[in-house]
Amino acid sequence: MTESMQVAQPSGRAEAGRATAWSLTLSGTVGLLAAFTLLVEKIALLADPSYVPSCSINPVMSCGSVMNTDQAAAFGFPNPILGVAGFTALLTIGVVLLTRATLPGWFWWGIQAGTTFGVVFVHWLIFQSLYRIEALCPYCMVVWVAAITAFVTATAQNIRRARILLPTGMRAAASYVPSVVTVWVVLIAGLIVVQFWDYWVTLSL
Repeated sequence: MTESMQVAQPSGRAEAGRATAWSLTLSGTVGLLAAFTLLVEKIALLADPSYVPSCSINPVMSCGSVMNTDQAAAFGFPNPILGVAGFTALLTIGVVLLTRATLPGWFWWGIQAGTTFGVVFVHWLIFQSLYRIEALCPYCMVVWVAAITAFVTATAQNIRRARILLPTGMRAAASYVPSVVTVWVVLIAGLIVVQFWDYWVTLSL
């Protein structure tokens, strides 16, 4: 075996470190709060079409503009319902892990599947917000960060416990979850700055 490859842990169960447990707990908590707030705002908007959501701040930061689109109900119901369900599950898992419980390998792959769906869906919403709707929802952006954090955390855990050959560099990257999340979020922030540059410039005039 070459030095650039390593064999993963052979156990069928995997004990997550405290950092992993806290990361899933915090991302679940923050994501749940943001998704729940979005759901409350959406219900208020449905009850009163003239209602102005609390996160409608200016022409760009405008939850109302986003909530009234087809993309805001991609599966036929308000997207925040998915967020409330998903982040509740994530928060529950994080709390369980804080008790130092170990989860079977198949369960971790289930977490991977869920967070992968979440991060893919979030990036579809990011594209829609930036280039189709051309408006941003502050609470949605909090959900974006929470989903990315959960995905990177779950992926790092599965890389550490996977029973397949992986490059040493990939295993090393799994130890830098905060850095990966930070770079990822900065890249998205860069897209936002570029897309709405004309508006940001007016704020400084």
